[in-house]
Amino acid sequence: MTVFRLTTQAYCKMLLHAAKYPHCAVNGILVAERHKRKEGQAVLFVDCVPFFHGTLALAPMLEVALTLVDSWCKENNYVIAGYYQANERMKDTRCVSPNQVAEKVASRIAESFSDAALIMVDNHKFTMGCEEQSIVVYEHHENKWRCKDPNTDFCEDWSEVQRITACLLDGKSYDSLVDFDNHMDDLRNDWTNPEINKAVLHFC
Repeated sequence: MTVFRLTTQAYCKMLLHAAKYPHCAVNGILVAERHKRKEGQAVLFVDCVPFFHGTLALAPMLEVALTLVDSWCKENNYVIAGYYQANERMKDTRCVSPNQVAEKVASRIAESFSDAALIMVDNHKFTMGCEEQSIVVYEHHENKWRCKDPNTDFCEDWSEVQRITACLLDGKSYDSLVDFDNHMDDLRNDWTNPEINKAVLHFC
């Protein structure tokens, strides 16, 4: 069983992406440092790259995004290690169940990184105060995506993550978040989100 952990930066960006487009489905990928892990060592997602909002299944756009992020990862000694998605229907009881798009993209990532995770944002728990961890994590086991124990703490320091995410949401930092849809609209928009990264560090 793989142990997963998220840095504050990775967790915040996922939720800010969902907060910026509450009427849309959003998705993106998570990256980890490229190094050999010791047996039993957790996969630490150090950053998140927001991909799309609205239409998630456009294969050509996904290919472009994955290629660009893969090159960026190689330059920064990272590896694409996970996929996240937030569905648009708040009241849909299946909002935390991966759909075909989520499983397909996550399975592709798992072909290159065997300990990949598939993370679904739980709309029911997503509040401005961030009182609860708002994610459901799946791991690839025996060719299927299986849900991890929902009571697991997946963040490095939940109290800090909770405080910083709530501060960013309160300050509407999501307005400045850039995903690949924004980047394609104007190539000057930086999908690595340096402004969000600075904001996270500011509250640390």
